[in-house]
Amino acid sequence: MAIAELTVVPLGTENTSLSSYVAGCHQVLKEQDKVDYQLTPMGTILEGDLNDIFELTKKLHEVPFSSGAKRVTTSLKIDDRRDKKASMKQKMSSVEGKLKNK
Repeated sequence: MAIAELTVVPLGTENTSLSSYVAGCHQVLKEQDKVDYQLTPMGTILEGDLNDIFELTKKLHEVPFSSGAKRVTTSLKIDDRRDKKASMKQKMSSVEGKLKNK
């Protein structure tokens, strides 16, 4: 299972607010059930099969265009660990455990 951080940024819009584009992307996320996700202030974390993440990223990249953006940049960082099972929750628990030991 892969964990990825996705940021979709519309360019060429008439104002600086991005929340309506984020909401549009999260509507697409809510309508699917293959990839788990978590909204953060600076992007969205995705967890699931790598191929499903790629397919979903393509759909999310199109959302700002359908809302009038003239240009879109999309950044995708992937953590694909294959030596042991990893998840968003496991990664957070690991860091929290280390903080308790300090």
